[in-house]
Amino acid sequence: MDNYIVSARRYRPTTFENVVGQKSLTTTLKNAILNNKLAHAYLFCGPRGVGKTSCARIFAKTINCMNLTPTGEACNECESCQSFNEQRSLNIHELDAASNNSVEDIRSLIDQVRIPPQIGKYKVYIIDEVHMLSQAAFNAFLKTLEEPPHHAIFILATTEKHKILATILSRCQVYDFSRISVADVVDHLQYVASSQNVTAEIDALNIIAQKADGGMRDALSIFDQVVSYTSGNITYQSVIENLNVLDYEYYFRITDAILKGEIRNCMLLLNEILEKGFDGQHIITGLASHFRDLLVCKDESTLVLFEVGASIRDRYKETAKQCPDGLLYKAIELANNCDLNYRESRNKRLLLELTLIQLCQLTETDPSTGDKKKT
Repeated sequence: MDNYIVSARRYRPTTFENVVGQKSLTTTLKNAILNNKLAHAYLFCGPRGVGKTSCARIFAKTINCMNLTPTGEACNECESCQSFNEQRSLNIHELDAASNNSVEDIRSLIDQVRIPPQIGKYKVYIIDEVHMLSQAAFNAFLKTLEEPPHHAIFILATTEKHKILATILSRCQVYDFSRISVADVVDHLQYVASSQNVTAEIDALNIIAQKADGGMRDALSIFDQVVSYTSGNITYQSVIENLNVLDYEYYFRITDAILKGEIRNCMLLLNEILEKGFDGQHIITGLASHFRDLLVCKDESTLVLFEVGASIRDRYKETAKQCPDGLLYKAIELANNCDLNYRESRNKRLLLELTLIQLCQLTETDPSTGDKKKT
């Protein structure tokens, strides 16, 4: 039986071109390599799973490549590239600062830095989760980081930039990695699905991308989980069941009931959702997001802020036409206030029901003035 490799590792990018959602950063790094303008220290910061360590490894491999391509990518054929691909390169050292954060660990690293590379131009030291270093370790590292040997390059990676000392930041070129957009995640998941002969609905992949919250590693982990659940046939229904995501359909039904002022119908829908095991705060935050999405659907210029599948997008547009702007403003405010008060409330269900009652009453009053509508 072959050893199974999770998608997050199997599809880890090996060239700058394969990095998803960080085009400006990879272009900057490639141009620095092509123009031979390499800094001695870099700081890669951003949320988890967006490609910081992957880019650090690609950068380390590329600057030691003996036959760079015209576009600034590694050739993957020279001895340096092959040794990197086979994980036997002596020019690349990775240190996990979460478990190696003492002064002794940094001093050991500094001793290694003095030794020049045997093959290639540079020795690259990748220090992951660098914010975990102790104060003493940071201080021991400062001088070497400012004036390392010409053959040494440091790449520091962190998810918590605010914890890095200003003296460290001033010695590094700082690259801020952004969250990956839902569209980019979906495109990559489609590629992964086709590579694995998995059939997947676009709406299902959209749910996975939204659940991942901008992290490609999280998206691929969720994808593997759903593939196991569905045996390779990923549908929208199977994804919301497996990930315990509340179906859009419920939000549309609640919106219809609110527009008609049907208080009792709203309360029955809430009961139906709660009986399925969904948390009340999850319901109200989802409803607030739903009203926000309806608001951005009302104008073509704000559609760029709306990240869902094409089929559901059309449904949102149709429902948005029935919702006055003032009603949506007030609905978002009421849902948000309920979310803020939810944790402190002793009778959480009553708070949810009261919010739904207030939402249904919006159709009886003018949201802009709060006065009763004339009949």
